[in-house]
Amino acid sequence: MKYLAVFTLTPILCFAFQDLGSKHGGLDWLTYGYAAWPMMIGPVLMLLLFIRNRELIRDPRRGANFSQVIKMVSFLYLIPNLFAALGYTWLAWISVLSILTIFAADRQLKKQPRA
Repeated sequence: MKYLAVFTLTPILCFAFQDLGSKHGGLDWLTYGYAAWPMMIGPVLMLLLFIRNRELIRDPRRGANFSQVIKMVSFLYLIPNLFAALGYTWLAWISVLSILTIFAADRQLKKQPRA
């Protein structure tokens, strides 16, 4: 859960720092790309975390809502990444596909019996 929190909060803090730094600090080098790239990298790291901890999905007693939290956070990143994929760069489609993979794999893992 600590890694999930880091992957979730880092892009949000980058956006806040970019907004404050470019408006009030006069830091012109802080572009939207500075904040957009962590937003696109976050879901890919969440997918790796999901794959690494897939046993927590199969056994909800051990996972303690891991499945619900990762799906909720992934959904929150889906909308900005769709906008980034349509208007910023085609590389954001990798993040969108990572999010959709989390949704599909979660459903499949819950259907499988525990080993």
